[in-house]
Amino acid sequence: MPESNLKNVTAAAQIADRLREQIKNFEISSETAERGIVRDVGDGIASIAGLAHAKSLELINFESGAKGVVLNLEHDRVGAMILGDWKFVSAGQAAQSTGKIMSIPVGDEIIGRVVNPLGEVIDGRPQFKVKKDMPIERVAPGVMTREPVNVPLATGIKAIDAMIPIGRGQRELIIGDRQTGKTAIAIDTIIKQKDTGVICVYVAIGQKESKVAKIMQKLKETGAMEHTVIVIAGASDPASLQYIAPYAGVAIAEYFMEKGKDALVVYDDLSKHAWAYREVSLLLRRPPGREAYPGDVFYLHSRLLERACRLNKENGGGSITALPIIETQGGDISAYIPTNVISITDGQIFLESDLFYKGIRPAINVGLSVSRVGGSAQTKATKKVAGQLRLDLAQFRELEAFAQFATDLDETTKKQIERGRRTVEVLKQGQYEPMSMSHQVCILYAVTRGYLDTIPTDKVKDWEAGFHAHLDLHAETLITEIADKRTLEPEIEEGIKKAIADWNKTFSG
Repeated sequence: MPESNLKNVTAAAQIADRLREQIKNFEISSETAERGIVRDVGDGIASIAGLAHAKSLELINFESGAKGVVLNLEHDRVGAMILGDWKFVSAGQAAQSTGKIMSIPVGDEIIGRVVNPLGEVIDGRPQFKVKKDMPIERVAPGVMTREPVNVPLATGIKAIDAMIPIGRGQRELIIGDRQTGKTAIAIDTIIKQKDTGVICVYVAIGQKESKVAKIMQKLKETGAMEHTVIVIAGASDPASLQYIAPYAGVAIAEYFMEKGKDALVVYDDLSKHAWAYREVSLLLRRPPGREAYPGDVFYLHSRLLERACRLNKENGGGSITALPIIETQGGDISAYIPTNVISITDGQIFLESDLFYKGIRPAINVGLSVSRVGGSAQTKATKKVAGQLRLDLAQFRELEAFAQFATDLDETTKKQIERGRRTVEVLKQGQYEPMSMSHQVCILYAVTRGYLDTIPTDKVKDWEAGFHAHLDLHAETLITEIADKRTLEPEIEEGIKKAIADWNKTFSG
């Protein structure tokens, strides 16, 4: 047989063997997908007929390539919210159900990245490796899986750590008018989590892109981006993305909580989130209620914030701490959305415009601010030095108002007012300057025990700055001991007194 014919026979035999192998391993599989037709589209909402088996929050693929989420289930159609640009979706297009509930891709590599609420990277760097898809909407952990909140989450802000302590797993509301420093408190808290093992998620809802860019730059400068994820649904993004943004943020945090880690989520801010949801609901023709919000606007935020908790050891021991931000109008905390969120959270930090314009920053109104976790989430050292601080400040505010009308005051009242003024000066703190717990204990001990009573009020900030520098240079052992023991033992107290006395000699000289 000629050589060419032999080669042909061999090749044919090999092809036949491959065909037999493929026939042997052939499996019949069938995939069904429900298809519907878009009836009408407008302002990011599509009405679709033919998706009889669609589920709430199910993802839908449109013929144009756009994606949508089912929100309304009606007897002859479904109402879907189009994610992203809806201008390419038109009536008559096909829409296909995916059978998947909306989720966000998450992995360890998401830390340090900037993503949109769909999990798509928007920082110009390559897409991270996906480890898991976390559902956007999820039932909050049950009561039996939770642990009491008793581990401190330091913010580095003296006024908060001393009087309104926050614990891991808590939900503490930051509330106030615009431009009173709400975001500044949240960013300082994120910066303070460096080297603590807490993963931070900053969710920007309806914020200006320029503002978010500045925040990102500051986090990079301070090294805080190494433990932070930024989720952006900016002012130019459609209401649909602003609506799902906080749920995407908490889904990212839940990924780390399930791994036994601690996470912190900042929602900046939930007022704009409620506005976005109101817009989507009205476009879906849901009946409006008070202030045109839909009837389930309370559930909108309660199901989000209830996902923040501290799990017990049997369930991994991780935690999510939530810092929602709410913007008020004219300091009115009795408005619809503020009262809703106040009733859901475990306390609030109320920032007052008048205090802010007086130069008292952070502009915290101690009377209206509260932490319902209280001293449980505070170190023993801080609790001991700051125990009377809140009461002293409240009394000072009353006496100061009274002193404006009184001509003659007794010595005790004068001393209280003078100490109150020095306390207010000490509690002032610059932005992006979070302070360690040890330094806080030392300065609060000095002011509450009367060691600053002889220092002129206008020199208190200079005295404090020098005192912190003195501690770093000459009292390193004391600072380390406070940080390690977290209690105010007699020898530590003596060490603080000695450090104050040594610094007073230098300062007066």
